[in-house]
Amino acid sequence: MATTGTATSPIWRPLALPVFRALWIASVASNVGTVMHDTAAGWLMTSLSRSAILVALMQTASSLPMFLLSLPSGALADVVDRRRLLMVTQAWMLAAAGTLGVLTVLHVTSPWVLLGLTFTMGLGNALNGPAWQAVTPELVAAEDLTAAVALGGAGYNLGRAVGPAIAGFIIAAAGSGAVFLLNAASFVGVLIVLSRWQRRPRQSLSPTERVMGAMRAGTRYVRHSLAMRAVLVRAGVFILCGSALWALLPLLARHVLGLGSVGYGVLLGCLGAGAVAGAVLLPSLQARFSIDQVVGGGTVLFAAAIAALGAVRSPLLAGVTMAAAGVAWLVVMSSLNVAAQTVLPAWVRARGLAVYLLVFQGGLAAGSALWGAVASHEGIPYAFVYAALGLLVGLAAALRYPLAAHAGLDLTPAMHWPVPAVAAEPHPEDGPVLVTVVYRIEPRRADEFAEAMRAVARLRRRDGAIRWGLFRDTAEPERYVETFIVESWAEHLRQHERITVADLAIEQRAFACQVEGARPVVRHYLYAYTIER
Repeated sequence: MATTGTATSPIWRPLALPVFRALWIASVASNVGTVMHDTAAGWLMTSLSRSAILVALMQTASSLPMFLLSLPSGALADVVDRRRLLMVTQAWMLAAAGTLGVLTVLHVTSPWVLLGLTFTMGLGNALNGPAWQAVTPELVAAEDLTAAVALGGAGYNLGRAVGPAIAGFIIAAAGSGAVFLLNAASFVGVLIVLSRWQRRPRQSLSPTERVMGAMRAGTRYVRHSLAMRAVLVRAGVFILCGSALWALLPLLARHVLGLGSVGYGVLLGCLGAGAVAGAVLLPSLQARFSIDQVVGGGTVLFAAAIAALGAVRSPLLAGVTMAAAGVAWLVVMSSLNVAAQTVLPAWVRARGLAVYLLVFQGGLAAGSALWGAVASHEGIPYAFVYAALGLLVGLAAALRYPLAAHAGLDLTPAMHWPVPAVAAEPHPEDGPVLVTVVYRIEPRRADEFAEAMRAVARLRRRDGAIRWGLFRDTAEPERYVETFIVESWAEHLRQHERITVADLAIEQRAFACQVEGARPVVRHYLYAYTIER
């Protein structure tokens, strides 16, 4: 892949698509406003209180809503129209930022008011995040997804490159309240673009899911998906320790480096500039190295950068170090995000990404409180060093949870299961449903079949089964019966749409153990006692 910033570089190709380009431009403007807002809020808290815990709790207040609302918001984004949901969440954040701006201009903002409204902004971001990430594959072709995600990261970090410095000058000239009001105005552009987007609704032959059922289906999928589990473990380990940078940077700038608001903004700008450079480098890195090598290398660079922050006392060296941290952060986070996007099929994408964001924001919230406490007891430099050591130790997770093992999965719906034979069409909510599949297996391949069916069991549970079993007939040893139970008839119909092309190979390994000419025989059974609906 080309890595230059020319118009022919693959990383710029998604910008040729009108809807993606309009949303990307609007989001960059909004990102500048958001980064300005975060800069002003962090700086305002250091003005209102010298407590390291209160300053670190700013990151917790911003991240905790994602931890609390991630699953409901992901389910909502998979069930309702994502465009309308995004418009509601953007309007919510506009109102929250505007309220904080007015209160700050009137000089009535206290540390707890600031934390409360930061939490309110976080609620809007929690509802917005899964839907925003899930629309990216709708806007670009599969081969452009990596470039689109990298552009999204570059756009956000472009905001980080210019937003903090702009915020610093505005804080010095007009105060933090003016920054909050400008951020409120930045949401207007996104709302305009969303209102003009004619989104094509997703077609489905099965009944529409309800939010609670969708949440259960999403968590069940993630729990039984080995590919998604690997992404979540790797992300969680990185974020828990990497959060030290975001939690302690305001304290480092003010109390260690002795910088004012402009200097703090320039430091964040260096981080953003490094991240933009990381976005340009990412396609070249992905072309030459495996995803595990890219994430591992980025983690080592990030660990070295935050360890160096614990030692530097020169603002110039701190800026250079922040740029290196920005490169590493973008490389690691974009790679993990692409990994999550590419192992999730369309029907559960927002829910899976919600769990990913839950791990990300939960790690930020917990890590920020942790490193704030460490800094209070041991000092800021030691907190950075301990966090860097944690990142390096966390690399051991790659041995058990490799990302490359799940790359290139074909998640297109296979639609190869036959339509169930029924005398009369059941009500969608009828159930539970018992499904039996009878196999005739070559005796010499019985152990091979039983082992292959373990992987099939994960597919069944992942796609909707709440119970699963495999039994051998005592009278006919070659006869095996697979059983699984699904909550309702509607949920079983959804299973037919959820099985993917990649899953076919897993099923075929088990089916290949049958006696010559045998075919699986499927039967469906409804629970015999009526359940009140």
